[in-house]
Amino acid sequence: MRDRPALPFIATLAGVALYSLMDALMKGASLAIGAYSALLWRSAAAMLLAVPLWHLSGGRWPEHKTVRLHLLRGCVSAAMALTFFFGLTLLPMAEAIALSFIAPLIALYLAAAVLGETIRPGAVAASLLGLVGVVVIAYARLDASGHGDGAALGIAAVLLSAVLYAWNLVLQRRQAQLARPLEVASFMNTTVLLCLLPFAPWFARMPSGTLIAAAIAGAAALAVSAGMLFSWAYARAEAQVLVPVEYSAFGWAALMGWLAFGERLTWPTLLGTALVTAACWIAAPRRRPEQTAA
Repeated sequence: MRDRPALPFIATLAGVALYSLMDALMKGASLAIGAYSALLWRSAAAMLLAVPLWHLSGGRWPEHKTVRLHLLRGCVSAAMALTFFFGLTLLPMAEAIALSFIAPLIALYLAAAVLGETIRPGAVAASLLGLVGVVVIAYARLDASGHGDGAALGIAAVLLSAVLYAWNLVLQRRQAQLARPLEVASFMNTTVLLCLLPFAPWFARMPSGTLIAAAIAGAAALAVSAGMLFSWAYARAEAQVLVPVEYSAFGWAALMGWLAFGERLTWPTLLGTALVTAACWIAAPRRRPEQTAA
């Protein structure tokens, strides 16, 4: 690690890519059986994957303060994921991701307020550059798309999810400093499942075929893997260093939306992605992770 200061940055990039693929699978499942049911079964599958692995790796019950943090982030994540996947059923993937990019910008300042991190000018500049890229794409898409019924509700859901995601990012940093990645994944998915279960008698629907079930199982595996990568990275670098990397999700979302749902790539999309990539490069750590860790 001493000779590889960029590893947390690379791990976060990989985690974003896995989450983007998971979003594509979850959009398909949500369109088929609803966002609530897709998230319910994904959380159940992810819990059944993560908890045994945590137990086999020698995991022990954490301290009370760590459990409280696990439960808080799990509850925030449940609301965040449900509103986002609901928004995905009403909006194209790239557009939904563009709207969600207010979250990293909010998280920079939450990290300063909650974690006591000092916001460096480079991190702010990187976030603003990434935001410009998002605005370029979102404006062009919103201007040309001609939203139909439900678009306003989808936008509202994604914006609410973005605010919750900003809080989630800050909690993720604190959580990663107290627990190992498998413990984080186990408590996260278990808590999300517990938050959703009380509503199952009214809203739960079974997967409507082998492909939907496979998509949910794949999404669960991707969610656990990406969550562990994020936990590992956030334990080794400040939130403000890694948060701008979230902007790389737009490029992945545009690609996944095109491949899976026929959503067109446009020149504004490519321009915005270039700006986002530049922002991620500016945000890349220039010093060792142990020096940036809070």
